[in-house]
Amino acid sequence: MKIKLLGFCIAIFLFSCKEDVKNTDIVKEEVKQYSIEQFMDNEAIGGGSFSYDNSQLLISSNRSGIYNAFTVSTEGGEMTAITQSDSTSVFGNAFFPEDNRILLSADGNGDEIDHLFVRDLEGNVTDITPEKGAKSDFYGWSKDNNSLYFGSNKRDPRFFDVYKMNLEDYTSEMIYQNNDGLDFSGMSDDENYFALSKTVNTNDSDLFIYNSKTKEKIQINENQSANSSQDFSKDNSIFYYTTDYGGEFSVLMSYNMETKENIKVLEKKWDISSAYFTKKNKYMVVFVNEDGKNAIEVLDSESMKPIDLPNFEGKSITSVGFSNDQKLMRMYVGGSNAPSDLYTYNFETKEQHQISDVLNKDIDAEDLVTAKVVRFESFDGTIIPAIYYLPHQASAENKVPAMVWVHGGPGGQTRQGFSSLIQYMVNQGYAVLAVNNRGSSGYGKTFYQMDDKNHGEKDLQDCVEGKNWLAGQTEIDGDKIGIIGGSYGGYMTMAALTYTPEEFAVGVNLFGVTNWMRTLKSIPPYWESFRESLYKELGDPYSADSTRLKRISPLFHTDKVTKPLIVLQGAQDPRVLQVESDEIVAGVRKNNVPVEYVLFEDEGHGFVKKENQIEANERIVKFLDKYLKKEGAPKDGQEPLNEKIEAESN
Repeated sequence: MKIKLLGFCIAIFLFSCKEDVKNTDIVKEEVKQYSIEQFMDNEAIGGGSFSYDNSQLLISSNRSGIYNAFTVSTEGGEMTAITQSDSTSVFGNAFFPEDNRILLSADGNGDEIDHLFVRDLEGNVTDITPEKGAKSDFYGWSKDNNSLYFGSNKRDPRFFDVYKMNLEDYTSEMIYQNNDGLDFSGMSDDENYFALSKTVNTNDSDLFIYNSKTKEKIQINENQSANSSQDFSKDNSIFYYTTDYGGEFSVLMSYNMETKENIKVLEKKWDISSAYFTKKNKYMVVFVNEDGKNAIEVLDSESMKPIDLPNFEGKSITSVGFSNDQKLMRMYVGGSNAPSDLYTYNFETKEQHQISDVLNKDIDAEDLVTAKVVRFESFDGTIIPAIYYLPHQASAENKVPAMVWVHGGPGGQTRQGFSSLIQYMVNQGYAVLAVNNRGSSGYGKTFYQMDDKNHGEKDLQDCVEGKNWLAGQTEIDGDKIGIIGGSYGGYMTMAALTYTPEEFAVGVNLFGVTNWMRTLKSIPPYWESFRESLYKELGDPYSADSTRLKRISPLFHTDKVTKPLIVLQGAQDPRVLQVESDEIVAGVRKNNVPVEYVLFEDEGHGFVKKENQIEANERIVKFLDKYLKKEGAPKDGQEPLNEKIEAESN
C-alpha cells in the first residue's frame, strides 16, 4: 500500500534564450470571445474508483456548483448523484471492495479539517471519524477487504497516527502511534512494515522502515537526499522508493528487506514522481514529471517493459486507475488546451469508452490555446523554464497585453494542464507566461534549492526577467505587462509591487502571504512534521532570521506600491489568514492607489464553489481590462476607485 501526503503549497534541454518565440500557428482573424460563465460551465471531474463488480465508477464533479459524488457506468451514460450538498464540497474516495457502499470525504468550507463518511446501501451518510477538530485521511483497504486504514491527529493535533477500522461496525484501533513526528507514507500488506519519512529540509527527507513485530526502525538512505516511499511488493519482501541521491533527478530504487540491498530499478531523464503496483501486482504504474507534464508508463511487473496504451491524438493521458481484477483501466485524457475527460479501457477486449465530455458545448475547441514550453536567461545566467500561452489573435500588428503567472509553493511548479482562468484570460486577449522560477520543483535538485533564503529576491528577479522576455516578443505590448499569482505566487505579486514597483503595470494577488513572521508562526498544528524544514528554507521567525523575514514581507513596505492591485481571499483559509489580505489592502490604500478586494466568506485556500470561481475570475479580468488594457480607466487627476467586494454563498 502506498500513501502520498501533500506538502506546503502546498540537465535541461535548451534552445537559444535570445530567440523570439514566434506565433507559428495560423493567426485567426476573428476569435470568438466567451464569457466567464461559459468557461466555468466546463465540468470539472476527478477520481474514478471501480465498483467491486466493475459496473460503475465513483467520481467527483462540480456540475452542481460545488463538488459532489456521482456514479456512472463504466461504459458511459448518465451520471447519478450520490450526494446533493449545496454548501460544503463532498468528494468520492472509493467504492468499498466487496459491496456498493461508498467512502466519502469533506471538510468545513475549506478549513481543511477533513472527515470520512460512509454512504450505506440504503443511501444514508454517516460520519465515521466524527472527532471535532481532528483531521482524517483515507490510506487504503486491507488485503482481506475487511478493514480500511486511515490517519488521524485526534490524539495529538501535531501528528497523524495510523488506525485500522472494521468495515462492519466501524470500530477502529490504532496500529501505529506517531510519537516521533515522522510522516506515515506506506505499509506492507501484512501490516508488518511501515514506511516513515522525516523531513530534513524542503528538498531532502530521510526514509525509514519500521518493523512492527521487532520494533526495529531502519534508515534506508545513507546520505542526505530526497527520498520518497512508493510501494511494497505483494510478498512484502521488497520496498520501492525514489531518491535523487547521486544525481539531479529522482530514480526508482528497490530495497530488499532480508539482504538490506538497494538496487536501481528505473531511471529517466526527469523526476520519477510516483510508482505503484496494481492490486494483484500485474502492472507497475510509473509517473514521470517530464518538463512540466505527466508522462505515464504502465509496465508489465515481471518484464518491466511498457505495455501499449490507447493513443489520443494531440492529447495526453494524465492519470490512470485500475479495477481490482486489473481487467479495466480508467484514464483522464487532456492537455493545456483541453480539460481532461474520463475514459475506460478493457485490456481483454480492447474496448474503449468515453465517460465524460466536460468542455462546454458553447466553446469551439479551436478557439482554445495550446501552451508552449519556453526558456529564458535570468539576470545571473540561470536558465528559467516557463509555459507560454499566446492569444490566437496576437500578432506584430495586433500587440496584446500580458501577465506573468507565478505558481504557489514555495517549491511548486506550473504544469502543462488545462486552466479555465488562463484560457479565459487568453481568450480575452491577454498573453500569459507561467514562470517556473528558481526554487520550482521538477527541474533538478540544484535548481530547486536555488531560492533557499532568497525568497522575494532572486526568484523575484526571475519573474522580472520573464517580464523582459515578454516585452521582447513582437506580439506583446511591452508597456502593458502585469503579474498574477496565488498563495506563494500571491506573495510574489506583492513582492513585485513593493520591491520592484515600476516593473509591472498591475498586480493580482490571490490569498498571498504578506507577513512571513505571522504566517510562519501560525501554520496549522498538523504541519509540525515539516515546520522545521520550512524554517530552514524561509527563515525561523523566532530567531535572528526575523530581521530578514520582516525585510521580505510586503506588509511592511506598502508605501512603495504605486500600481493598481486586486486582492482575493477566502475567509476560512487556514494557511494564509484573512488578516494578511485585510492589512495589505489597508496599507496600499493609504497610497491613493486603486485597490479592489474580493472576500469570500465560505472559501479556504483556493476557491472551490463554482459561483465564487466565476465571481473571482470575472473580477480579475474586469480589473485587467480597466487598468492594464485601460478600458474605462480613471483619467489623469481623477480619484482612483478603492472598493471591497464581499461575496457570500448560501
